[in-house]
Amino acid sequence: MTGEDWPTRYLDSLRARGLAATTLASYRRDLDALCGFLGDACWWELDANRLRAFLAAERRRGLGVASLRRRLAAARGFLAFLRRQGVLDRDPSPGVSPPRAERALPTVPEAETLAALLALPARDVLEWRDRAMLELFYSSGLRLTELVGLDLADLDLREGLARVRGKGARTRMVPVGSRAREALRDWLSRRGGLAGVGETALFVGEHGHRLGARSVQQRLARWCRRGGVRLHPHQLRHACASHLLQASGDLRAVQELLGHARLNTTQIYTRLDFQHLAQVYDRAHPRARKKKD
Repeated sequence: MTGEDWPTRYLDSLRARGLAATTLASYRRDLDALCGFLGDACWWELDANRLRAFLAAERRRGLGVASLRRRLAAARGFLAFLRRQGVLDRDPSPGVSPPRAERALPTVPEAETLAALLALPARDVLEWRDRAMLELFYSSGLRLTELVGLDLADLDLREGLARVRGKGARTRMVPVGSRAREALRDWLSRRGGLAGVGETALFVGEHGHRLGARSVQQRLARWCRRGGVRLHPHQLRHACASHLLQASGDLRAVQELLGHARLNTTQIYTRLDFQHLAQVYDRAHPRARKKKD
């Protein structure tokens, strides 16, 4: 780079503001990489296209999304500094979007694992309630907040339906499977001995009032300890969606069931479905299995 050592001046200004030494070292590496990419070009020649090209080159070198986002953050801070110093007439970095982190696939328990877990015997009224909650989670793909928000009036066991209030105050009807209906009938036959007078909640706690989300999480953890597995409530929602998609291939139906406003939110389950297919292939296809010695 020609001219004054602006990266050093920028880092000195950050050091004077008390930025951590490790962060300064990272920013130095980021700015050195940018300088190396620009070569003999001057800072005022850096535009949005060149900045994008820099990030693309770094990606080809094997940098991950987190490192690329930090590269861009360092460049943005530096370019804003140059703008304040009058070196640049315009900062090109706001026109450059950071690379998006790939959304992690949720962990989905196998159907056999859930079947074994839900087959555990209920030993008291609270466990009859817990089984009904878990069956409903898995049957209908509910969010935790949706489950604890259910009232008695939201449930129609004859029709096998539940009215759910989801995100954005949107209401939807979801099917309730036969196993979940059976578990709910078992719970409702015992609920009266626990629920307070006039309590409308479908699921209540020991004190007779609506069960809270934290209590559901704790009860699920307790049930899972009995079954020797580790699950959180949202994994039951994921399992419902993934297993339904594997069996039906109907993405729109899964979208409606889960209450997703946009189809692309639901499409993560197509990746899960492909992942399941790949695992089956690796286990079963004669040209995929490793040869035994």
